[in-house]
Amino acid sequence: MPTEEELDIRLQQATRRRLAKFDELRGKVTQAREFWDAVVITAADQKQQLAYEQQLSEKLKRKELPLGVHYHVFVDPPGPKIGNGGSTLHVLQCLEEMYGDTWTSLTIILIHSGGYSQRLPNASALGKIFTALPFGDPIYQMLELKLAMYIDFPAHMNPGILITCADDIELYSIGATEVIMFDKPGFTALAHPSDLVIGTTHGVFVLDSSGISEKELEYRSCHHFLHKPSIEKMHQSGAVCIRRNCSQSNSSGEHSDLKMDYEYVYTDSLFYIDHNIAKQLLIFFKQLDTLCCEIDAYGDFLQALGPGATEDYTKNTDNVTKEGSQLVEVRQKLFSFLKGTSLNVIVLNNSRFYHIGTTQEYLFHFTSESKLKSELGLLSKAFSIFPDKTENSDISACIIQSILDSRCDIAPASVIEYSRLGPEVSVGANSIVSGCCISAKADVPPNTFVSSLSVRINEKVMYVSVVLGIEDNLKKNVTLLSDIHFLQLFGVNLLQCLDLWDLRISDQLFSGDKTSLGLWSIRIFPVCSTLSDSISVSLKMLSAVQNKSAFKLGSWKLLSIEEMLFYKDVEYMLKFRQQIYEEITLKRQKEKSDL
Repeated sequence: MPTEEELDIRLQQATRRRLAKFDELRGKVTQAREFWDAVVITAADQKQQLAYEQQLSEKLKRKELPLGVHYHVFVDPPGPKIGNGGSTLHVLQCLEEMYGDTWTSLTIILIHSGGYSQRLPNASALGKIFTALPFGDPIYQMLELKLAMYIDFPAHMNPGILITCADDIELYSIGATEVIMFDKPGFTALAHPSDLVIGTTHGVFVLDSSGISEKELEYRSCHHFLHKPSIEKMHQSGAVCIRRNCSQSNSSGEHSDLKMDYEYVYTDSLFYIDHNIAKQLLIFFKQLDTLCCEIDAYGDFLQALGPGATEDYTKNTDNVTKEGSQLVEVRQKLFSFLKGTSLNVIVLNNSRFYHIGTTQEYLFHFTSESKLKSELGLLSKAFSIFPDKTENSDISACIIQSILDSRCDIAPASVIEYSRLGPEVSVGANSIVSGCCISAKADVPPNTFVSSLSVRINEKVMYVSVVLGIEDNLKKNVTLLSDIHFLQLFGVNLLQCLDLWDLRISDQLFSGDKTSLGLWSIRIFPVCSTLSDSISVSLKMLSAVQNKSAFKLGSWKLLSIEEMLFYKDVEYMLKFRQQIYEEITLKRQKEKSDL
């Protein structure tokens, strides 16, 4: 097996090759088997569907994607949430309705992006799959990166569907003469070597044959699949592999002469289904009539596969976010339907799996010396105009498609994206500033999240800025008003915040489900007539909390984050980004002509 340094270099080289190959296809009509026949993105509701379709349309106009390809956004049916598993089944139905019998002859990539990104809220309005990345000209977003990383797959794939998520990245290296083949019946999944702690939050494969291989690429069969197992369960199931006498690294990442055994497991990422399985799943979906619970495409599909699969998991709801009364019944039906189906595993021994779905992961990968940063070639300054003093220093801030005055001050470990910052703006360490226009004097404290949205209310475009602590938990809820003291904002008891803002506690303070009260649904963010005013007011809210001083919000119309997404005006947000893009482009052209 290669050393860590050797693996770094191999992954960097393989990744650059795939990016270059994808760049060659951007804005060009693709040939048969050169690219996907169809790219499908899922959306949670019609508002999100519209936002995705508008962004895809803009990308195609700017020739940032391969052409001659069908790009679709399929929205989940209205009603209860159905999870990415239910969404997969619904997509199969949409494909059949759209293409008729010909859908079974297509190679399709299905990207699940139907969540509201509550753990990375700068992606909530426009979608995780459209998260900006700090490299490329024009800027890459997650969509382009995923299409680039899978650029070799369609040429070696039987007609079928590759299923992946919007917020993960798989980098891998294989031999120069090797290719990854998706040509077996049933399910085929990629597997990556990971330490046991990583395995507790992912799917883990129990492979049929044991033993360590030096090969970069192996085709194996899976005996059974574990979903987010405990370390004890991994050992009991025979999932744990041991690499003998491995070199160890110290806490600084330097190699030592100490040799130790290393335990690891093979974890999941994406998977492929051939069209025979796809048709069977569609039959299953139609037989259900109505799906009223969340199904997990990984936990509920893959745990039913392989000769060692048992029905035990169908009643285990430990890893379920919200258990519906129908869940166990549907799982049992799905298990019976899929029982005996093979799970083929493509083991990528030289690979790494990354997740960028939380504010902490986002900041770490973009601002620290992470492996992903070197492997992808992530930049500190990507398609931006920003202070020379920052550019020539060792500051680890990350600036993406933004215009910053030379006198503004950006602390290390912060990310600025799609923003315009004036001369008297300072941004503290470990902060995220997204979609903002700050012209007046402003101090964004350390560990702060700031994001501005355009909203359309009564046919008028207005602006709202979300200000949170980086560690604030938007997914935490309580069921009773009397329990909201359990919620925290900026690390402060929410009751104290409301008192400083002179807001009364009542049902009217929350939008949506009155039995699910949290930071996502609380109406505390002021609606303003200008983008810069919305930032100013929201930062004053934060200052009041930090300084324990009063700042009355009673005179403003207030929205929750949940409501902002309902009222969001995608066109104006994209227009703001386009204005920044054009100004940067003009400045670059002028600089070239002046040379």
